[in-house]
Amino acid sequence: MKKIILFLAIVLIVFGGIAGITKYKQSRQAKNNPYAPAKSVSKLSAETRDQLDDPLYQNIILPKELNHDLKSGKAVTVYYFMPTCPHCKRTTPVVSPLAKDMGIDLKEFNLTEFESGWDDYKIKATPTIVHYKNGKEAARLVGEHTKQEFRQWFKAHVKK
Repeated sequence: MKKIILFLAIVLIVFGGIAGITKYKQSRQAKNNPYAPAKSVSKLSAETRDQLDDPLYQNIILPKELNHDLKSGKAVTVYYFMPTCPHCKRTTPVVSPLAKDMGIDLKEFNLTEFESGWDDYKIKATPTIVHYKNGKEAARLVGEHTKQEFRQWFKAHVKK
């Protein structure tokens, strides 16, 4: 009987530890959730949750914010991506630091989490960068490019 009680105690301790670790991890992710208040961490795709702590994906713009910026005529440059897109996975480490170095506030729009963005912003493929002026699209760059090509595009269309 003592062995059964000891075994049950060990099982409870293990499950308690797992629950504690899981709760800690979820609270940490919730703290770093740039998708709030639009989506809670539990409603994000697994791929998006994996990016929550990635410094390359911290300038997220939500549809409501983007629509507000466009309606107000604010100039905004948006990087449309998907966490599962292989081209985006290669492009983000190039374009995000480049934009930062050039002083460009490159907003990131996750099409996995906000699928209406495909139609709302006429996105046909990822990655896509769109620069808006006065609430209207002024320039678009689609696909994977070299760092130099991104730099030239930013200079020509964003940093005029």
